[in-house]
Amino acid sequence: MGLSSAPPVPVELRLTAFADTVLRYVVTAVCAASAGVHAALIGPHLTEGLPIGLGFAAATAALAIAAFAVRQPRRDPWAPGVAAAVLCLIAVAYVLSRSSGIPLLISHAEELDPLGIATTSAEIVGAVASTALLLPRKDRA
Repeated sequence: MGLSSAPPVPVELRLTAFADTVLRYVVTAVCAASAGVHAALIGPHLTEGLPIGLGFAAATAALAIAAFAVRQPRRDPWAPGVAAAVLCLIAVAYVLSRSSGIPLLISHAEELDPLGIATTSAEIVGAVASTALLLPRKDRA
């Protein structure tokens, strides 16, 4: 018997597995890109003050860890939840920094900027994709 003896995989399972893979790629890419943006901004923010610079360094580290953890489905079952939380926290921090400031980090509201808007929009998309990874799947035990 050749390769044709194996039963075909149902289409529903292939699409579910494909969707899971696509969602993981989206979350990984968003976390990695956001980590890169935050890493590039550490230096300029350190000149503003040590707390804000360290905040950007912490955001960079958290995003990089989330990108690494969520990239493989068998790595850690908690990774999508942590990635969603990290992405949401960083997006909320940006909104607060532009609306009212953040105590101990930014004393006054700053102006909106295109890079911040694009990064925060991507973080929201990544958080939604990461949350979707937490939903039960037909092909998961």
